[in-house]
Amino acid sequence: MSLIEIALLQMTACGNDQDANQAKGETFCHQANEMGADIALFPEMWNIGYTFYDPSEPNAREVWEAQAIGQDDDFIRHFRALAKELNMAIALTYLERWGGAPRNSVSLIDRHGEIIMTYAKVHTCDFDREAACTPGDDFYVCTLDTARGNVEIGAMICFDREFPESARILMLKGAALILTPNACTLEVNRIGQFRARAYENMVGVAMTNYAAPQANGHSVAFDAVAFDKNGDVDTLIVEAGEGEGVYLAEFDMDRIRAYREREVWGNAFRKPRCYDLLTSSEVKPPFIRANARR
Repeated sequence: MSLIEIALLQMTACGNDQDANQAKGETFCHQANEMGADIALFPEMWNIGYTFYDPSEPNAREVWEAQAIGQDDDFIRHFRALAKELNMAIALTYLERWGGAPRNSVSLIDRHGEIIMTYAKVHTCDFDREAACTPGDDFYVCTLDTARGNVEIGAMICFDREFPESARILMLKGAALILTPNACTLEVNRIGQFRARAYENMVGVAMTNYAAPQANGHSVAFDAVAFDKNGDVDTLIVEAGEGEGVYLAEFDMDRIRAYREREVWGNAFRKPRCYDLLTSSEVKPPFIRANARR
């Protein structure tokens, strides 16, 4: 095993029309498969196109929450069957039915059609519309069986990537690649931040965003390997433009694993005894926010 191909499915959604989003997502998965992808990665909350509700309208929240789905619903069953048909893993995103408020989730479906990991967004945007979601409570890593061999996969969603702890805990749990569905403007600072997540943890990272005009595209992937025998390496693998398309990110897993065994970042020289404050729940000015959830 060496090369793993991740297809970034950069699309605009058909609003909250779940049937139309299902059909469009399937078309893009077929294209990814024809391009040789091992994993197809959707943008955030694809089943309803990252749509929310107008709080000024009566019963709007109830109508929105009714769009949440579970793993036995047809939308997810359809993509499970598609993954098996295509012999390709699919990282499928959706508004997940949950006890109380729904969750913003991604399920990794393997090439056999089995769900091997479901992750709910931990860092929900509580300052905005995602305050209507139940946050996830942990980060997960699983071993994905691809046609080229096994690979250790983790996931984070959009705002999660803006906290270094997200990628760090995934690295500590063994992730070699991190999948990141997204739904916001990606500009130079956010993209640079994402590059840093790969560099400091020696992990490959792949992010799919919505195409313009829904967001601004720029789906992007960075390699874990920043140095080789010839010196510095630009870790950028692919960065899309603003339009719709399937963009392949190729990761050389043998090269990444060899790099992780010899270089100094990741967990090699950390000093956890000095980091106690990172797990404190205390918040001091100027960072106190009334709508923050711990």
